Amino acid sequence: MTDILVDAHQDIAWNAFNNGRDFRLSAWAKRRRETDPIFVQRYGYAMVGLPEVILGRVAVIGATLFVSPAWTKMYPDEKILYSTPQEAFALASRQMDYYQRLADETPQIDLVRSQADLDAVLATWADGTDLADRCVGLIVLMEGADPILEPAQVEEWYARGLRVVGPAWTATRYSGGTKAVGPLTDLGRELLGVMESYGMVLDLSHMAPEASLEALQRYGGPLFAGHANPLRFRLDWPDRNLSDDIIRGIAEHDGAVGIMPYNLFLREGWALGDRKSLVTMEHVLAAIDHVCQTTGSARHVGIGSDFDGGFGSASTPLEFETVADLWLIRAALLDRGYAPEDVTGILSGNMLRVLRAGLPEK
Repeated sequence: MTDILVDAHQDIAWNAFNNGRDFRLSAWAKRRRETDPIFVQRYGYAMVGLPEVILGRVAVIGATLFVSPAWTKMYPDEKILYSTPQEAFALASRQMDYYQRLADETPQIDLVRSQADLDAVLATWADGTDLADRCVGLIVLMEGADPILEPAQVEEWYARGLRVVGPAWTATRYSGGTKAVGPLTDLGRELLGVMESYGMVLDLSHMAPEASLEALQRYGGPLFAGHANPLRFRLDWPDRNLSDDIIRGIAEHDGAVGIMPYNLFLREGWALGDRKSLVTMEHVLAAIDHVCQTTGSARHVGIGSDFDGGFGSASTPLEFETVADLWLIRAALLDRGYAPEDVTGILSGNMLRVLRAGLPEK
């Protein structure tokens, strides 16, 4: 198989419904359409599109179901907001249906519900296959679990194809989260038990530290932090970036940390509106290095870009304009002296190991 990349986190459906962005269109085509300066100021220049995904060898994506509570609303044009669990369920269900339509209508997009599905996607990236024949596999990930009406409803969501759950974004009924810290709730503990019975992947991203540490003690299934950076590089985000204790805990579960090439989480003092060039590939490599040094190997780090997740190219390191540029990480790691097998692990193997563990065989 030719070298590939796994991106553990993209808000594809949220972008379709909130911003009118068609995943199948090039990021550059979206930019030509998105000329309203207010829109660009709020959501940034588009980075994600199927053509760039293919060019960047992104073979597998953690595709999110993401809805946010109404109290977090930042802009008048935000649409994907809920006030009740029933509203969250309806919005997330619509996003799940969107992924099914993408797969049904687009030969180069497949929904991955099983290890057999994953293997079929990876086979399209075998050496010698034409670019037009390569497929992108979407593994559906819920970011913030309020659309799960009660833990027993995991069965319904699993039947529809959900394979990864992050209990929190900000606080949910299940867990404390970013900007609203707190522990797992009793409902959250029950949720983890049901998820474990299905072998689902637990995503610690956005979970408050107290909740993450308890989950690491409690959860016996596969887990990762699909898009999160080490706290060391941005100490003022303790409710979003990961402490070394949490990073080590993820490694003890044979999980992985998906590094985000997002300036706000990579350099102390960088603020929205600051120059893009103040953060570079070196900051991304430093975050990867830190996870490797903290865990003692290159086995527990990967990529989770979150590109177009409420920010655009102006908020990413100098070398990144679209998702295709994630592939530049490969050469940068090799130039730094990483062994080729470790580079393969960081780009794809580590995340594939965790995601495969959360999939049934067929």
